Amino acid sequence: MSEDFLLELRSEEIPARMQEKARADLASLFEARLKALNLPFSAIESYATPRRLVLIVRGVAEMTAAASEERKGPRADAPAQAIEGFLRSTGLTREELVERDDGKGNKILFAVIDRPGIVAGSVLASAISHVITAFPWPKSMRWGAASESTESLRWVRPLQGIIALLGDKLVPVEVAGVKSASVTVGHRFHHPGGITIGSAADYIEKLRACHVIVDGAERRAIIAVGAKLAAQKAGLTLIEDEGLLYENAGLTEWPMPLLGRFDPAFLDVPPEVIQLTARVNQKYFVCRDGAGRLANAFVCVANIDAADGGAKIVEGNQKVLAARLSDARFFYETDRKIRLEDLTPKLGKIVFHEKLGTVADKVDRVAKLARWLAEEGVVKADPDQAERAARLAKADLVTGMVGEFPELQGLMGGYYAAAQGEPAAVAEAIRDHYKPVGQGDEVPTAPVTVAVSLADKLDTLASFFYIDEKPTGSRDPFALRRAALGVIRLVTEEALRLNLLLVVKKLEQYVELSVEKAEGERISKLKAAAGVDPETLVITVGPASQIAAELLDFFADRLKVQQKEAGVRHDLIDAVFALGGEDDLVRLLARVKALQSFVTSEDGRNLLAGYKRAANILKKENWVPGEVADTGIYEAEPAEADLRAALDAAEPAAQGAIDAEDFEGAMAALASLRAPIDRFFDDVTVNDSDEQKRNARLALLARIRDAVNNVADFSRIEG
Repeated sequence: MSEDFLLELRSEEIPARMQEKARADLASLFEARLKALNLPFSAIESYATPRRLVLIVRGVAEMTAAASEERKGPRADAPAQAIEGFLRSTGLTREELVERDDGKGNKILFAVIDRPGIVAGSVLASAISHVITAFPWPKSMRWGAASESTESLRWVRPLQGIIALLGDKLVPVEVAGVKSASVTVGHRFHHPGGITIGSAADYIEKLRACHVIVDGAERRAIIAVGAKLAAQKAGLTLIEDEGLLYENAGLTEWPMPLLGRFDPAFLDVPPEVIQLTARVNQKYFVCRDGAGRLANAFVCVANIDAADGGAKIVEGNQKVLAARLSDARFFYETDRKIRLEDLTPKLGKIVFHEKLGTVADKVDRVAKLARWLAEEGVVKADPDQAERAARLAKADLVTGMVGEFPELQGLMGGYYAAAQGEPAAVAEAIRDHYKPVGQGDEVPTAPVTVAVSLADKLDTLASFFYIDEKPTGSRDPFALRRAALGVIRLVTEEALRLNLLLVVKKLEQYVELSVEKAEGERISKLKAAAGVDPETLVITVGPASQIAAELLDFFADRLKVQQKEAGVRHDLIDAVFALGGEDDLVRLLARVKALQSFVTSEDGRNLLAGYKRAANILKKENWVPGEVADTGIYEAEPAEADLRAALDAAEPAAQGAIDAEDFEGAMAALASLRAPIDRFFDDVTVNDSDEQKRNARLALLARIRDAVNNVADFSRIEG
């Protein structure tokens, strides 16, 4: 008869951010262990609260399945020493061995070892010890006298209790001096005393009666609904935050959402500052009023069902938030007293990278490129505004507010720039120049913002490629893949005609100067410290970098990933990239999309089949372009003449369409070849006995291949 097994691992408070993964890890580790030990069960559930990890294994069998093992031994007439060694390894006697004929007239000894099933309790005790000692906490600790040894148990916080019940029977186990029992504790304030658990069947409800909700999903639902209702009751709308929902559920065992207020005078501070202060420092939700503006209200989540309905709790939280907001307002008002341009000299004291110099050096490179992008017409922005925004974009890094909340960099610079009278386009560019940050982030559209954002990301890429800090495998410490995706989205969504090769070469000049400067300053300091005259310093600059080609390949890889996620076939992207020499992403994607539309049509599929047939014949015949001229001296067959005429018309039409960036038109020109190619293969023998005809027809097939490959490398297309 099967029974349910309950395991509770109780400790001091588990950090909220670790609970969900720990819950999943407990289930997966235990499941793997039970399967390895051959103990059948029907299902596993796991839960987490701030002070416990819980596992319920449903339908645990009474014992593991009996097993029979067969081992092949030596021959029956083998030396006695060999047979005795085999007997020792199996634990059997000579009489218990089985003799079998090997079909060659020899008798072979076999040991048949029957292993009885093991009772579930012993298997579970072994699994508990294994899982606790092997648990993959991201951070853990040792404690007590045992912690003097590095062999002692590591757990996220000191382990205080273990419940291990199979049905209503205790599974005896001891780990690091903690023995299993059937007693746990309830809510720290509502029910601090012990609770005796009878089995897995009554565990969840007994704890609920003692003000502990074991299921994290249930706690999250209580918080989500309660917070919304509290806001609605006050005529407000809750600003939902899933991360905050999980965090509050991980901090409470009996969650009670409560609405509080703060002084409306604080609303003079930017709303993002208020929201971040409430969220990061206090774990509060914030609300909007009927007009969609930030309201002077917050929702906190208490861990107690207070007798006064939470009035004292709200009062205390209001005082704490008021102090936090006062600090935020102080930073905001103090920062506004200093102009952004007066802060920029401080950027020269912040190292961007030891090989690339300071943040001030980066700002100078970005400003030059942003201006160049505007002057060249890549971005239709005012060059002076683009350069001005770039030179001020990083100034807020040395403000008090960004020092307190790094997440607000850029955003605060935009607020300060607007307050100090900078043009709206400049303030907006400072605010949004980090965008797009991720795949779901919005792409800026304002020209000055686009210029600065593009320059900033391109500089980051070119700089780190220049010093050979390229991503490898999963390692990407400088987020260069994200920067490349940002560039791709800016270029493609804004339809910017950007010559990447030219831009990278331009940036290479700026980066080289920064690297030389940084290296010179570093070596000068070393020489000076060693008592050597810095004037004797000679800087050796390496050979010209190859970052342009490497970066283009990097962009190609990122574009493939992005477009594959957007539903564009990977083989078609390869087919266009294989042409080489293409660094205009807008033109390249237009070609890919036209190609995808074409190859999924009937004409496209048939042309692809004809192309592959032609290419295979040329490959088989080892035909070399230009080896034999297509003279046409002999009298061509009608299908052959028709194909030559179709090629004479299609080749210039396709090339003209490509030159005009009419890629749909180029595909249409190729489509006109479909019928002539089909007739050619039906009516004409390519490998004619007449060498002149054979060579001329192979040349005709080469023209088909080359005409098609001028649009894309069809050999890369699947199908």
